[in-house]
Amino acid sequence: MTDSAASPSVKTRFLLLSDTHGLSSLPNSASIEYADVVLHCGDLTKESKLHEFQASMQLLKSLNAPLKLVIAGNHDFTLDIPAFRKKVAEAPEPLDPGLVSKFYGSYGEASRLFNEETDIIFLDQGIHTFSLKNGALLKVYSSPYTPSLGDWGFQYPPQYGHEFSIQDADIVMTHGPPRGIMDYTYSGQRAGCPNLFEAVARARPQMHCFGHIHEGWGAKLVTWRPKASDKPTHLTDIDNGKSTVIGNLSTLEYQEDIMPVSTTA
Repeated sequence: MTDSAASPSVKTRFLLLSDTHGLSSLPNSASIEYADVVLHCGDLTKESKLHEFQASMQLLKSLNAPLKLVIAGNHDFTLDIPAFRKKVAEAPEPLDPGLVSKFYGSYGEASRLFNEETDIIFLDQGIHTFSLKNGALLKVYSSPYTPSLGDWGFQYPPQYGHEFSIQDADIVMTHGPPRGIMDYTYSGQRAGCPNLFEAVARARPQMHCFGHIHEGWGAKLVTWRPKASDKPTHLTDIDNGKSTVIGNLSTLEYQEDIMPVSTTA
């Protein structure tokens, strides 16, 4: 995080969240602690219902930070209007439009909840720049997209991949993990995206935060090798001997209703 008009660096404190799935509050200690920026990496809801979004807005409002940045996750499918329309159209039984509107809102209604707030900003995929109250200039790349053959929101077939144009962002926010970093599922399979790893390995941001794979919770301080390879992977481009896992589920008492974010830096 840099301020081009002042010093080359400004100490900036982040609160990282993901996969809160309709939770309306955090423990008091988390709400009271000050952060310069809150980053919520998606899955604000379980079923993308309006009352879950409203609960998430209540949670975000309770946090002590002047700026709160939010992206969608696959569970937040009503924010992905084409996916929302497809779900309604492909329902086994014709759906009553009135009931759909009552529980899920009209098309675009969920996203309009964020437009009413001054300190809660919903980010689409792309680069976003913010001038922080502490004097820092923050450049964020965000993307809600994850690889899957399912029918949730913001997903793409793994065989086709996805383009992540991170460029020179300070912070990367994605819903899903990159391949090889905090992405093991309970079945022992890696669920991260290789395209995302390649993009992060080339851009080398100061921090990459993500969620999606609950059992992958944790944080890792990554040391990159001096030069990115032609096709970066976690096996070739990270100096694992000099990289450190700061925390994971084995060092934290797991709570089903609160799922913090995973990070790499």
